[in-house]
Amino acid sequence: MHIVHLVLAATLGQSAAAQQIWDITKWDRTKLFTSLAPSTPINFVTPGPAASADIIVTETSVFQTINGFGGSLTDSSALTLNNLKTKNQANYWSILGHMFSVADGADASGFSYVRVPIGASDFSAKLYSLDDVSGDTSFNSFNINNAPSYLYSVLLDIISINPALKARALTSFLHALTPPAGAHSTMEPARMDENDRNNEWRDDTVEPCLCMCELSIPLTSFNVESIADSKYLLKAVQGFQGKGISVYAISVQNEPENSNPSYPTCTMTPAVEGQIGAALRTLLNQNGLSGVKLVGYEHNWNDAAAYPVTLMNDDGGSYDGVAFHCYQGTYTQMASFHNAWPSKNVYFTECSGTFGSDWWSDIKWYMDNLWVGSMANFAGVGLMYNLALDGNGNPILPGTTSCGGGCRPLVTVNSDGSFSYNQEFYAMAQASKAIIPKDAGGPWGRRIGVSVQGSLAWALRVAAYSTKRISSTDFNRYSIVVLNWDDSASTTWNPVDVTATIEFRGMQATYTFPVGVTTLWWFAAPNAQGLVTEFNATTVPINNTAFSSVALSSSAKASSASAHSGSSSVVGSNTLPIPSVSASATARTSFAKVGSSAMPIASPAVQPHITSTSVAVGTPAPSAGGAHANSILPSSSAATLVSNANNGTLPSGNHTVLAANSTLAGNATSSASNSTHATALRH
Repeated sequence: MHIVHLVLAATLGQSAAAQQIWDITKWDRTKLFTSLAPSTPINFVTPGPAASADIIVTETSVFQTINGFGGSLTDSSALTLNNLKTKNQANYWSILGHMFSVADGADASGFSYVRVPIGASDFSAKLYSLDDVSGDTSFNSFNINNAPSYLYSVLLDIISINPALKARALTSFLHALTPPAGAHSTMEPARMDENDRNNEWRDDTVEPCLCMCELSIPLTSFNVESIADSKYLLKAVQGFQGKGISVYAISVQNEPENSNPSYPTCTMTPAVEGQIGAALRTLLNQNGLSGVKLVGYEHNWNDAAAYPVTLMNDDGGSYDGVAFHCYQGTYTQMASFHNAWPSKNVYFTECSGTFGSDWWSDIKWYMDNLWVGSMANFAGVGLMYNLALDGNGNPILPGTTSCGGGCRPLVTVNSDGSFSYNQEFYAMAQASKAIIPKDAGGPWGRRIGVSVQGSLAWALRVAAYSTKRISSTDFNRYSIVVLNWDDSASTTWNPVDVTATIEFRGMQATYTFPVGVTTLWWFAAPNAQGLVTEFNATTVPINNTAFSSVALSSSAKASSASAHSGSSSVVGSNTLPIPSVSASATARTSFAKVGSSAMPIASPAVQPHITSTSVAVGTPAPSAGGAHANSILPSSSAATLVSNANNGTLPSGNHTVLAANSTLAGNATSSASNSTHATALRH
């Protein structure tokens, strides 16, 4: 993936400037989430002939806000990271910084969402709930500390990367795997053998099993149980709040159609889940937690038109929306839910790769299906499963069969304290970079219209976003995430760079996209086109070439480009304000703040981070450093923004430093095989 800098020329009545390409990940891993400063500025100019791949950005078609990307902090992920903290604090903080820093210009993915199981999962050391006392329907024995202490300490460390994100951007998404022992009079804890004295759940109305339950009790007799479940979930939210962890959302039941006896699961009908949700919504509101959202379903794409629609029909008023997983069905099926309930939010909350698959095939699959496809089908959140595990996908719950072959995490942490980011990280990081706020505490990116035309339209998968600013006079950021998958993988293997034109506000830029993923952005005056239409679509864009939607509301906004402080560069009849931008370099734990990022607005000092990462293939390249500062160069046709590299140093170690404006010299290439991407068949 890589980033490039583009410049948008000013045309009559339209102020815009400084396009920037941030991050490239290439198919051969010679660049991995690497910042690129092109040697020659890339300008938006008067349009010429369109290239064979012509990317058309339509800012007036505005869709859902993308609230962030991230992963699950399971007990196993927390234990893995906590052990690393003990062994190598520098690497521990490097991982957290590289994943979760959202500082403007940081060499970081800016993940903003953390999903945390309530009680044991298939990635726990043992079976437990937060109240293991049978018959305790009042939950007097509820104990938030039944969960391992390192779960909370790691979560708090993640929050410490940017404390301002605690309530908004860094999101704790709690989800229940099974109800507790005390919640159901028909469920009794059964003892396992003497080697494991933890509770298991057995529903006496169905065939006994290791740790699953079935809740399909007639509603007339389920009221008591639904209230008990909701009390348990309320106490879980309150318990996390008491730990200093602000909870953004909670789901009633993870994968309610999954019954795997080898780890905590629970089948649950839409009617039962709806009743629990209604009771929980009331309790949350009564206890000062009305801001905590309820998310329903949390299961696969394949049933999108049935279970979640029925749930919303029954008790939609209690729920903010529903969540989907990737293990069955296709991403396009989310559209059927959105079409039925366009007012509800769509979350994508789980997918996991497995060890042994092809790196580049996986990148293509993730971009096509998740980070372009799911977003185009109205997902406003994107998550993978485990944040961190070892090289075999461990530790896992003893005896679980949920992840044959081993689930691959975002980052693999080795016993010697070294680590490597996996394809799941690189694909998602590329998408995340496009939507994180430009301003601290500012708005997140919103998906906008984009299409690709021309004979090579098939070669590019594209998502486009607009990020507004805190000040209405500051230039908005526009981003595109581009997958070039023209590699002839099914025949002779011939990766081909694609030269594309980019159309925006009647201007045109040209850029050659390497085979890989590129995230690119630019800045332009807000509302220059006047009318902005917001969509809730009834006909869904299935791919990046067709957008057919019904406008439900629109608002005309005056076109204006307010004056900004700073010096100006005159281009034609328009003036592009160009600020002075200061740079600084300060150290924080294991990552350094260096350089600055320039924008055509009055801007304060901005401090990108350079963080340490390692590469999963080849011998680590020598440490590369590069404090960088942007400089403004005059142009007869446009105000141009380029990056100049200044020498600098960063810490070395058993990992490769990916510095901004540097190239990662990995010595291994992706296999040219036609292997099929494999997601874990855990559910």
